[in-house]
Amino acid sequence: MDKDRIKGKIEEIKGDVKQRIGGATKDRSTQAEGLIEEKKGQLRGGLGKVKDEVRSEQERQGERRGPDDP
Repeated sequence: MDKDRIKGKIEEIKGDVKQRIGGATKDRSTQAEGLIEEKKGQLRGGLGKVKDEVRSEQERQGERRGPDDP
């Protein structure tokens, strides 16, 4: 699992918590910060997922070719 996926999930959770705190205290600024942080986490997690898929595909391609093929 790519480190961006892990960091992204952490950002998502922190953003969700901020949104809830902002909602409970009626602080729209904190709520908005939480939403932005959550979305950033989702993007970062998506980037990590793409990296994992690319790595996986590269490994599959390497297995198909064999050690002496270019």
